[in-house]
Amino acid sequence: MSASATANPIKVLIVEDDAVTRRALSLAIESSPELKLVGALDAVKPAVEWLATGQIDVLLTDLGLPDGTGIDVIRACVRHLPKCDIMVITMSSDDDNVLACVKRGVNVIQLNLDQGLSLFDDDSFDVVLQIDTLQHLRNAETMLRETARVGKLGIVAFPNFAHWPNRLSVLRGRMPVTKRLPYQWYDTPNIRVGTFKDFEVLATRNKLVILDAFGLQDGRERRVLPNLVASTAVFKFERG
Repeated sequence: MSASATANPIKVLIVEDDAVTRRALSLAIESSPELKLVGALDAVKPAVEWLATGQIDVLLTDLGLPDGTGIDVIRACVRHLPKCDIMVITMSSDDDNVLACVKRGVNVIQLNLDQGLSLFDDDSFDVVLQIDTLQHLRNAETMLRETARVGKLGIVAFPNFAHWPNRLSVLRGRMPVTKRLPYQWYDTPNIRVGTFKDFEVLATRNKLVILDAFGLQDGRERRVLPNLVASTAVFKFERG
């Protein structure tokens, strides 16, 4: 890494309404001395207002936002900052959204994560994020190893089933239904549940080094008893 890269970091703006994803993206950017996080916004309106006067090198935006779409943010960025690089993070597979991004000059890669990350070589990325994906995958352990293989750092976030309201529901004989786990047992997209402590064991089993770990609750970090008091577990790790 050159001294000039640190002196003139790449300025990044995040636009993402999901608090967990927004915090994980922020953590990824803050992990690199070559990047500088200048803002993390949660809606189209504040993003468009920011882009009218601010200066950034990279825009990282979601497509699904509460007061519009990421396409609106991309339009504003192209209008005010035509030299800015634009990246989209989304779980949407809607062809119209993908086509709209391509027309705006945004490169798009669509992957089925159940099929792995064989498209990418070792250490292809500085940071790889798996945000609310592991609980949906049939090959979660394989995907965790793949995350560590293709990225120098990995960041995962997932619902923590050991959060105290979940424990209370199970004690009452019912599966929990909460803001973080909003589905009934019979219609949930999650094919597994795990806890903060479970991931620590899995990381050790796969020879991963945990660099940072904390819980998230209502958008705030919880570092004391995260397995009990946080609805989301967040881990930053690297290969051992």
